[in-house]
Amino acid sequence: MTLFGLIGFTTPWLLLGLLALPILWIILRAVPPAPIRRMFPGVVLLLGLKDEEQVTDRTPWWLLLLRMLAVAAVIIGLAGPVLNPDNDGEVAGDAPLLVLMDASWASAADWRGRMIALDGLLAEAGRDTRPVALMRLTDPTPVQFLSADVLRTRLSGIQPEPWQPDAESTERAIGFLPETRFDTYWMSDALDREGRAPLLAALESKGRVTVFEAPRTLYALEPAQVSEGNLLITARRLRDGGTTEVTLAGHGKDPAGNPAVLTRNTLSFEAGMLETTTEIALPAELRARIERFEIEGTRSAGAVTLPDDSLRRREVALIAGSTDREGLELLSPLHYLQKALVPTADLLDGALLDILPANPDVIILADVATLSAAEEDAVLEWLDKGGMLLRFAGPRLAASDISRDREDPLMPVRLRAGGRTVGGAMSWGEPKSLAPFPAESPFFGLAVPSDVTVNSQVMAQPDPTLASRVAAQLSDGTPLVTRKAVGQGQIVLFHVTANAEWSTLPLSGLFVQMLERLAVSSAAAQPEIEDMEGTVWQPIRVLDAFGRPREAGTLPGVDGPDLIGSPLGPDLRPGVYQGEDRSLARNVVTADTDLTPMVWPERIPVQGIARPQEKPLAGWLLAGAIALLLADVIASLALSGRLRGAVSASVVLVALMLLPQDGQAQTAEERAAIAATSEVVLAYVITGDDTVDDLSLAGLRGLSETLYFRTSVEPNTPVGVNLETDELAFYPMIYWPITASQPTPSREAYAKLNTYLRTGGMIVFDTRDADIAGFGAATPEGRKLQQLAAPLDIPPLEPVPEDHVLTRTFYLLQDFPGRYVGREVWVEAAPPDAELIEGMPFRDLNDNVTPVVIGGNDWASAWAMDERGNPLVPLGSGFTGERQREIAYRFGVNLVMHVLTGNYKSDQVHVPALLDRLGQ
Repeated sequence: MTLFGLIGFTTPWLLLGLLALPILWIILRAVPPAPIRRMFPGVVLLLGLKDEEQVTDRTPWWLLLLRMLAVAAVIIGLAGPVLNPDNDGEVAGDAPLLVLMDASWASAADWRGRMIALDGLLAEAGRDTRPVALMRLTDPTPVQFLSADVLRTRLSGIQPEPWQPDAESTERAIGFLPETRFDTYWMSDALDREGRAPLLAALESKGRVTVFEAPRTLYALEPAQVSEGNLLITARRLRDGGTTEVTLAGHGKDPAGNPAVLTRNTLSFEAGMLETTTEIALPAELRARIERFEIEGTRSAGAVTLPDDSLRRREVALIAGSTDREGLELLSPLHYLQKALVPTADLLDGALLDILPANPDVIILADVATLSAAEEDAVLEWLDKGGMLLRFAGPRLAASDISRDREDPLMPVRLRAGGRTVGGAMSWGEPKSLAPFPAESPFFGLAVPSDVTVNSQVMAQPDPTLASRVAAQLSDGTPLVTRKAVGQGQIVLFHVTANAEWSTLPLSGLFVQMLERLAVSSAAAQPEIEDMEGTVWQPIRVLDAFGRPREAGTLPGVDGPDLIGSPLGPDLRPGVYQGEDRSLARNVVTADTDLTPMVWPERIPVQGIARPQEKPLAGWLLAGAIALLLADVIASLALSGRLRGAVSASVVLVALMLLPQDGQAQTAEERAAIAATSEVVLAYVITGDDTVDDLSLAGLRGLSETLYFRTSVEPNTPVGVNLETDELAFYPMIYWPITASQPTPSREAYAKLNTYLRTGGMIVFDTRDADIAGFGAATPEGRKLQQLAAPLDIPPLEPVPEDHVLTRTFYLLQDFPGRYVGREVWVEAAPPDAELIEGMPFRDLNDNVTPVVIGGNDWASAWAMDERGNPLVPLGSGFTGERQREIAYRFGVNLVMHVLTGNYKSDQVHVPALLDRLGQ
C-alpha cells in the first residue's frame, strides 16, 4: 500500500490516469455542444433576420469541470483509497506473517481492542496477499499459514484463557515454529515471565518481530485473608500510574437468593505504590455469603479473587462431661481443643439446649456419656440438617452402659464395657501406634508421626458395619476413629480422650490436621502438599479469562497435590474446588505471583494496541462519480432545451435511488437460518465421533432423496447441529445417534432441547446396538442414553402399538428395521382413555406428534447413500437385505410425514381408504 498522509492506495499505479485529465479537458473544450434543431416550414420568413440569442460553440467551463471531477473520482476510487491505513510498517513486505498472542488473563482486560487491531492487521495482510498464521501461547499448536481472509472469519472464536503461558508451553511453541522465514506480530500481555528471551530469539532468527502492548495499567487481586476477625484484601498494579482509586466490590447472594453486591470499598494507590491493602469488617453471616471480590471496570480473571472456607470461621460448640479441675488446665478435656480451634473458629459454650438454636456447625462432646431425651431429639434434628457431632471418649463414657446392647442413635458404633488399657504399669503390652490411614478415610494422605501412641481406648464391638465406619485404626487393627452418617450430617467418635491422658495424639500436629480434614476448623493458611495427598477435589465454579464465574459442569476432579502445587492450565482452571468436607479456592493471582512489566530490547519496536480504524473510500468515490455523471446528464439536457418538468422529476428520482444507502449484510447465522427455514431440513446431532457423524449425514441424505422422489416433500441438504450453539427450532426432526463417549450437554443445551420437544419437534434416539442387546442399559450406549435423557422432559413411553399412526402415515408398516432387525421402538404412550371404537381398526388417538422415538436398529446405516445414490452400508444378502433396506426407507418416510402432518391419519375421513388398503 502506498501512503499519502492519512490516505493510502491499494493500487496506486491507477492514479497515473489523473495525468490524462488536462488532455481530456482540451478535447472536450474543442468539441462544441450539439446544436438545437427546430422544424419550421416558413424558413424564408427568417432570411435576413438576426438572432439576438447566440448559442456558444464551446462547452461551458463549469460543465467541463463537472466531468473532470467525475473522471477523477472514478480513477481515485479504482485506485483503492483507504482512510487511516495501517502505516506502521509491521506488515510491510511479502513474507508470511505469524500473529503470536499471549492470550492470557492479563490480555482479557482490553481483548476487544486487540481483536480490532488484529482485524486491521489481517485486512492489510489480505490486501498484500500475505499468508498469516495464528498461535496462542496459552494453548500453542503447530503453525499453519492460511489466507488472511480465512482467519478473519475465525476471529470470533479466538478467546483468552484464565492462565498465563509457562516455560513448558513456551518451549512447545518454539518447537512448533516452521523452518521457513516469516515475520512476527506479537500481541503481548506486558508481563515478564520465564521463556520470553529464548522465544524472542527464535522468532528473530526467522524474520522481523513487532510487539504490541496496551499502555493501560493492569490490576490484580490477591486472595482475601482473615486477620483479627476482619478481611484483608491486597490489590496490585503492574505500573505506577500516579495516585489512582479503584472500587472493590464483593458479590454474593442476598437472603432471597438473588445475586447482589454485598459490599463496596474504595482502594487507593498512592503515587509510586504498586500495591495497597484494605481491611473490611463484615458480619459473619454476610461474610459467608460472599462468592467473589472483583475490581469494578476491569474485565480480567486476575482482578477477581474467589473466597473459600478459609474466610468463614466455623462456629464450634464445646461441651465437656466434667470441668471441675480448677487450676489443672492441661488436664481439662477441652484445653487442647480450645488451643487448636481458637485461631480458626468461633467457639460457643453453654448448655446443649441453649446452643442448638444458634445452629453451630460442629458440636464437640468431650467425655459426655448420656444425654436427656430432649437433648437427644434436638441433636438428631440438628444432625439431620447437616450438623457434625464430634465425640471424644473418656472415663465417664468407658464406665457407662451407652451403646452396649444396641447402637445408640448418637454413637457411630457399639462399644465394649470397660475400655482397654495398653502400655501401663499394670499391662503387659506396649503403647500402640497409629496405622496408616486407609484410602477411604478422610485422613488418607496424612503422615503418621512415630511418637503418637495410645495407652487407653474404648473398644468397638464387632459388627457387620464396623469395617465401613472405621476412619482410623491402631497398628493392631483396633478402631481409633469411627463415624456414620445421620441424615445430611455425621457423627464422629475418637476412641481416646481429647486431652493427653489416654494418648499423645492431642500433643501432635496430626491432631490439628485431623480436625481440619473433618472441617471442624477452617484452615486460614493454604494447606501443604503433604496434607493433600490422597484427596480428590471436584470443581464447583470456575472463572474464564474475563473473570466471569460459571458452573464447572462435567469438568473432572483434581488431585489434591496438583490443586496446590501445579500451575493453572487446561486441566486446572481457576475456581472453587470441593473436597470431602471443605472447599478450596484456586485463584489466578496469589501473594507469590510475580507481576513484573516486560522490558523489551531496544531493537524491538513496541507499539500500542489502539489504532485508528481503517475505512475504505472506494465506494463513496465511485458513488460520487455516478452522482456527478447524473448531474452532467441533467445539465446537458438543460442546455439543449430538452429538460421538461416530468422528465426532470424522473431524472431526480432515479438519481436519488442511485445514492448509496446504508445496509447490513447477512451474517452466516442468518444465512443458515434462512436456508433451514426455506425448505424442510433434516438434522442430526454432532457427537464428536467423525465416523458416526459422517454416517448420520449420509443416512439423512439418503432419506431426503427418498422423500424427494416418493413424496411431495422436497428436503434440502441435511445439516449437523451443535446442541450448545445452534438453534434447534428450524428442524422438524433431529436424529441423535448415541455413542458411549459423547459429551453430556450443558444446562443451557438441555433447556433448548426441552423447549424443542415441547413445541412440536421430534428427536429420534438411536443407540445402534440392537445386534447385541435389547432395550435397556445392557450396553455402554444404552447406559449413555439413560444419562443423556434423564434431564429431558420426556413423557411416558411404550413400544409402538399396532394401531399407532407411525404404522400408516404414508406406508402401512408393522416392522421398523434399520441395519438391524427386531429391536422394539418406543414412542409416547397413548392416553389412558384412548379406546378402540367398534368397527374401527385403530383407536382415536390425540393429534400430537410423539416428541421422541427411541430404538437401536441403526437406521442411519440403512438409509445411508453416497453422492451418486449408492448404498454405503451392506444389509444382509441378496433380496432379503434389499427388502430390509426398503422397509427402513419406508419407516423413515413415515417418521418425516408424521412429524410434518401429525396424527391426521387418525381422522375418520381416512377410514374407508385405510380399510380398503388393509383388505377389511
